Amino acid sequence: MKIAVLYGGVSKEREVSISTSKGIMQALTNNGHDVIGIDFHPKKLEEIIQLDVDLVFIGLHGKFGEDGSIQAMLDMLEIPYVGSGVLASALAMDKYKAKQLFQLNQIPAPKGQLYYISKDSDFDRLAAKINETFTAPFVVKPNREGSTVGLSIVKDAADTKEALKKAYESDNYILIEEYIDGMELTVPILGNKGEEQALPIIEIIPKNEIYDYESKYSEGGSEHIIPARISDALTKQIQRYAVLAHRVLGCETYSRVDFLLKDGKYPYILEVNTLPGMTPTSLFPDSAKAANMSYDEMVERLVQLTLKK
Repeated sequence: MKIAVLYGGVSKEREVSISTSKGIMQALTNNGHDVIGIDFHPKKLEEIIQLDVDLVFIGLHGKFGEDGSIQAMLDMLEIPYVGSGVLASALAMDKYKAKQLFQLNQIPAPKGQLYYISKDSDFDRLAAKINETFTAPFVVKPNREGSTVGLSIVKDAADTKEALKKAYESDNYILIEEYIDGMELTVPILGNKGEEQALPIIEIIPKNEIYDYESKYSEGGSEHIIPARISDALTKQIQRYAVLAHRVLGCETYSRVDFLLKDGKYPYILEVNTLPGMTPTSLFPDSAKAANMSYDEMVERLVQLTLKK
């Protein structure tokens, strides 16, 4: 088939997207497809409008790529694409709205509150309000951002203002969450609606204090243990939560669901990634490999699942 891969974009995850898409394009080529790479930019939409392909593989992350924007455009152009549609993408990108849906469906999630910041906001006043509501340590992060960009763990109330400023660089909406000290886990999901399956759970041991941007994308930045060192009963419970979260948001074809495991027995969902990273150090390909799927086979499986929708 003739397949276009959209990569790059204008978000803060541009470099990750480029790395992800290099792998996808090589796999598609290895699988015999005719591949076109497009460095996506919202000011060059004619490149998308003029596309004459059988399928689009979205290798974008963050704003305009993962939030439903490009999905809406492709829907209007009636060009099929790999991954979730407009609503699921937008919901997953909005961490607070996703959290509300998880809680409505009895999927445990950290308690949190959303705050709006504008250029006229009084950061001192807002920081004081947050410090009255939350007890350190707590998490401050942009509501609509990925790869832990702009995230801080506030251990001292005096640091709240700076954490807010850091998050505000990425989003006007700031999410404050209780801090869960626990094991980092992630669950890749694969399959069309009603047939979704959870791949092996990955336990993540970051080299840094938190699983931040460097830990995710630097060689040796984290250790991945597959399957995670948890009981079979807990494995099944977390995989069940992951599939449910995928379905609750209306995700399609694939996603990756992140959790924290407190005290070795209490799982808390963090977020659903509708376009998980596919770089050489990424989690989804590692889990697929543990399920006896090579990188090329995994990419082809995503293509074939999309065609069957």
